[in-house]
Amino acid sequence: MRVEDHATWDQIFPVRYLLTRQGADLESDFWGRCADVEGLFADQVPPPRELLTLRGCTPAGPWHDVLAFPDEATRSLGNMDVDISDEKGPQFAWTLVDTVVISHSPNATDPDLVDVIVGTGVIQHSEVWPGAGPGTMPAVPRFAVAEKDYRGGPIGECHSIDGLLAPRKARLDIPLQLIGCEPGERLLAALHNPQAWTQEWGVLVALDRFGREMGSHWVRLEIANVSASVLGGSLIDITLADGGDDDRPSLGARRIWETWYQGFPTTPNQWASLDTRGRAEWLALIRPHPGGEPDRTGGTHHLEGRFITDKPGLYCALGEALIGPGRWFGRGLDDLNDCLGGQRGVIGPFTLIWHDADIARHALNFTLEHGGKLTYFEEAVQLLESRGVTVILR
Repeated sequence: MRVEDHATWDQIFPVRYLLTRQGADLESDFWGRCADVEGLFADQVPPPRELLTLRGCTPAGPWHDVLAFPDEATRSLGNMDVDISDEKGPQFAWTLVDTVVISHSPNATDPDLVDVIVGTGVIQHSEVWPGAGPGTMPAVPRFAVAEKDYRGGPIGECHSIDGLLAPRKARLDIPLQLIGCEPGERLLAALHNPQAWTQEWGVLVALDRFGREMGSHWVRLEIANVSASVLGGSLIDITLADGGDDDRPSLGARRIWETWYQGFPTTPNQWASLDTRGRAEWLALIRPHPGGEPDRTGGTHHLEGRFITDKPGLYCALGEALIGPGRWFGRGLDDLNDCLGGQRGVIGPFTLIWHDADIARHALNFTLEHGGKLTYFEEAVQLLESRGVTVILR
């Protein structure tokens, strides 16, 4: 499917969204187009607070700081991801929301390990690994805990988590309305047989005012209601039962999407005034280098460091320095390593002059592993240098 083939129509208002679905061949199929959507932007309702006991923990990173210096460090661990795995890989996943350390003590079996009681909200990601329960755990489970914030570093491992598998009420789906929709053949077929699609997923593609793709969002194709459109004519309004609330853009992201709707960014630092979450939302919209030309090599690039006060800021600034505003050059070290491997517009050797580097040195002064010798800032510099980049810190 080519976006430009469906980006215009005979209406007085523009097409702002396409509904698509990925086929078995991994190609996107056109389902319909619409003038707007209602309910796309939403802040998640926090889950009820619970007490969990993480037993036999090997803490790392900020968790280690909380336990080692309880009177000096904040007790808050923010949001954390918990993956249960075995030798075959991940089996189940949860998010612990706004986690706070209540108390900790040596583990009864191994005093070198720690039992930690936390207050938190629990979200089970059943759509990823469904069916988690006491009778479905791996024979020898491994509980890995990692930060879910924009540093994304590991916190540690533990032997078990008391209370994690407790039954919980299912979270209510949040509907999403497609306003002024002109259905294609596939969507018309689904409207005649909606039950066949209740567990299927599609992709809502957002367009800018020039009809170019600017973002996307997964939605479940369960149709809850269809009516004549409030916009009139032959258009219809469709309510989807589940708008994919786990990864909806936040209410605060609406302003960011409106900025991108006006066109691809052409000036640097448009993201600089955003907070960490807003910068992550900005990163979600940036696009890879369009390709078609050989990667550039050599020369000198200037990295504006005044606004690199968090991890998303590093990658917003780095993409702008190397390729241009709104361009993707990763959102983590693994991504950065891939981008430096080629086909992203620029490849080493080249020189990168990092201005005001001390700002990032201070902001990224954390390690990804307990006992790690390099901070995140140092790891980023080392990775760049290992890929043939001469980094000059100023």
